[in-house]
Amino acid sequence: MPTLPWVTPHPAGPETTHAFVMASRFEVRSLKDVPRFLLKSLSAWGQVRKAPGALGASLEARPFGKVFYTLSAWESRDALHAYARTEPHRSVMTGLRATMRDSTFTFWEVPVDGLPVDWDDAKRRIEAQARAAAPDGRGPAR
Repeated sequence: MPTLPWVTPHPAGPETTHAFVMASRFEVRSLKDVPRFLLKSLSAWGQVRKAPGALGASLEARPFGKVFYTLSAWESRDALHAYARTEPHRSVMTGLRATMRDSTFTFWEVPVDGLPVDWDDAKRRIEAQARAAAPDGRGPAR
């Protein structure tokens, strides 16, 4: 599956100068978990396209590698948290926990004129976060 390109559900208003960005990497335990994860992630993708405060989002799936990446920008941290607590995302998160081998999340801010966020930058930040969170400082085995 190719990367779902950056979409802009809601343009930033004139009062919004910075975006709160979240990037994530999810790895499922086995190839048999991939179809379920992909299906559930697409329902969350549909939700983000309608979510209040969503300034942009993209999704990259590497099904044969069992890895999925998300990248989104929000008007505020509160807007992101409201999305995460709302259905279907809330049930997706809890329902997929048993299938997860590893997950990494990272957050930062960018000026809204810096949107869309660059995937290479996001992946560098995800890897740095994974290394920082690992007990040995090297991150999870990939």
